[in-house]
Parts: sequence; structure tokens; C-alpha cells
Amino acid sequence: MKKLLIAASLALLAGTVAASADVLDKVKEKGVLVVGVKADYKPFGFRDPSGAIVGIEPDLAADVAKRLGVKLELVPVVSANRIEFLQQGKIDLMIATTSDKPERRKVVLAVDPPYYSDAVNILLSKKVKNVTKWEDLKGKVLCGTSGAWYNKDVSTKYGAEVKAFDGSEKPLFALKGGECIGYLYDQTFVQGKLLDAEWNTDFAMPLPGVMEAPWILAVAPGEEKFAKFMTDTTIDWMKTGFIVSEEKKWGIEPTDYSKRMNEQYKKGS
Repeated sequence: MKKLLIAASLALLAGTVAASADVLDKVKEKGVLVVGVKADYKPFGFRDPSGAIVGIEPDLAADVAKRLGVKLELVPVVSANRIEFLQQGKIDLMIATTSDKPERRKVVLAVDPPYYSDAVNILLSKKVKNVTKWEDLKGKVLCGTSGAWYNKDVSTKYGAEVKAFDGSEKPLFALKGGECIGYLYDQTFVQGKLLDAEWNTDFAMPLPGVMEAPWILAVAPGEEKFAKFMTDTTIDWMKTGFIVSEEKKWGIEPTDYSKRMNEQYKKGS
């Protein structure tokens, strides 16, 4: 019986070791990098007329694949499932507008330095008057995205009611349907929407951004080798100004963070 238990333990250990084999080596072996990105978040990840996922983060993913010498496969994710997909091995890498929060670092291996930083803002209906500061939102209903960390904070601090939906298309549809006065989301997303006549005719972004938070890209827990590779890649993006150029390419104003990191790493910090 003791020998059987030992044999079973060794088999379990062997299976564990095999299951935890290095993801970076697996990617190189199979010749494909699978990256989870948004497909509903212009300009960071959205579908073009052909249905292909394009944007800033798909471009970042393509650069990673190029550095590894492998093909790229993009998997669309939303806020509610992106971490789960990474944990389940459905994706090798997550680059999906993920704000850096302690509870998220407990379940994924976050890559430092954060590759981006963004504020929170509102895509507000122009029909709504007398909203010139965040405190004016007290008692008003906002649409939001499930899984966004700031929903509760905005509700608590400013007294707004946040009605959450999956992804970004559903809350936008609800906004157009009059279920709320504005869409609470990342400022860069709001800027992206206001590039389109469909939105800038009836909606605006009259408030200043608040609650700025860095964004992390992440790999699965235990994948230190992959994380180190992504750290070096992120620093190179900052040093060369690649992210700043991507912001300009896709029509948004480079953030202070992107410009600051570019200057910092150009100087060799």
C-alpha cells in the first residue's frame, strides 16, 4: 500500500510539473502566440469592416509575436472573462485594458512597469444640462461595464447610481435607449467614441478625468520567464516611443504617462 501511495504521489507530481511547463517555450514550440484583447474598445481593440480585430493593443500583441518569431492569434475578451481566460490557459498573454489593482495581482502575474495609464470619465448625453463637475451626478443613473473597478467608487464618492452591463456594447446601447444619462468608462475609450460622428453629435465628455490608474498586461501565475520577457518588451516600447506613436496612429492624445515613460526610458532610467 505504501509503495502504491508513493507511486501515485510521484505520478501526481510529474503531472503537475508537466502542466506547469514554461508557456514561453510552448509558444515557441507551437509557433503561435495567443493574446486576449478587447474587440469592443475603440481604439484599443475593435473590429474593422472586415471583422478583423485591430487597434493599439492588437498592434502591441503583433509586436510581441514578431519578437518571438511566431504567428499571432487574437482572442476577444471582455472585462468579466479576461482574467478567467488567462487562468484557464485559453490565452497566453492578456493585453486588455486591465487596470492595476491589488486583487488582480493576486490571481495573475502582472508585468511591470505598467504599459499604460488612464483616467475614468463619462460619455455624457448633450441633453443633460448642469453637469459641470462630478458632484453634479448625485442621484443620476450612469451605465457602466461589469467588472470595472471604479463603478463602486464613483457611486460611493459622487452619489451616482451605476447600472452595469457586460462588455461595452450593451451599456452603449442602453445609453442610446435612455436607460442612463452617460456611460462611465475609461477616458481613452470615451475619446475613441467621440472620434465618430455617430457619437459626437449627441454626446460629449464635459468632465475632467478622475481616478487615474495604470494598466497592466499579464501572464499566468508562475510564468516568471515570460513576465521577464514582457518587462523587457514594455521598457523597449517606452524607450522607443512605440506606445506614443500608437496613440497618435489611432487618433487619441498621448497620455501624460506615455509621454513621461518615453522621456524617462530614453534617458536610460
